[in-house]
Amino acid sequence: MGKIVRALSADGSALCSAVDTTDIVNEIHRIHGTSATASAAAGRLATAACIMGALMKNETDRLELRINGGGKIGTITTVADYRGNVKCCMDNPFADLPLNSKGKLDVGGIVGTDGYLSVIRDLGMKEPYVGQVPIVSGEIAMDVTQYYAVSEQIPTVCALGVLVDTDLTIKKAGGYMIQLVPPVNEAAIDFIEENIKDMQSVTKMLEDGLTPEEIALKGLKGLDGEILDSWEAQYYCDCSRERTEQVLITLGKDELAKLAEEEPVTEVCCHFCDNKYRFTSEELKELIKRI
Repeated sequence: MGKIVRALSADGSALCSAVDTTDIVNEIHRIHGTSATASAAAGRLATAACIMGALMKNETDRLELRINGGGKIGTITTVADYRGNVKCCMDNPFADLPLNSKGKLDVGGIVGTDGYLSVIRDLGMKEPYVGQVPIVSGEIAMDVTQYYAVSEQIPTVCALGVLVDTDLTIKKAGGYMIQLVPPVNEAAIDFIEENIKDMQSVTKMLEDGLTPEEIALKGLKGLDGEILDSWEAQYYCDCSRERTEQVLITLGKDELAKLAEEEPVTEVCCHFCDNKYRFTSEELKELIKRI
């Protein structure tokens, strides 16, 4: 389980969300067999989706983050619900690169910078809201910050981190996001800037034993921050046989008939959790009747 915490400054001018996603990113590695750098890239995007999803209000709301900068990992897609439960997939989970010039996992290199970060919010309206910004670094956190600055005009600071162990499991993963609530309090900006300077990396703070509560309050130091709420989040895929049937139906009669003729059993694999759903030729013919 991951843990999400939100803290609010006393005057309501700043909100800090912090999350420990170690278990969530470990599940991403377990399902997809990710390399070290792929774990870091996908884990950061999943952590961002976890935080951003938890900012939505309604049970049916869904958030999707998608990034492709032309790097070896291809497109990374994460989907979160309003509780921050998240699922993730990527084109090439086995892609890897040597450490960068700073001796760190080269997330920016494996993601690339020739492309876009897309944010898709399904809020139950006729059409989902879609925001898109050019990738500025491929390191994920800076790209999320850029999205809020450009698409939503919300002053935002985002920090994300994934620490991979020598056996490729995840030692620590998490992140925090500080947002200023309009009208912007200029004094709050000064406090937050100083706080960020004093804060170590997310994974270092988690390694040192800091809880998401302590990280959230650290981000609001000097602003009399108080914990607003907290809850657990997890890696969660909502796929099912019924949903898979609906996907098959969208292929149309001709394509389903072709599948029914070619193979006695058609297997459909979920990209997010690797669950496999098998349909016999007779079952496909029954789906054709339902179209």
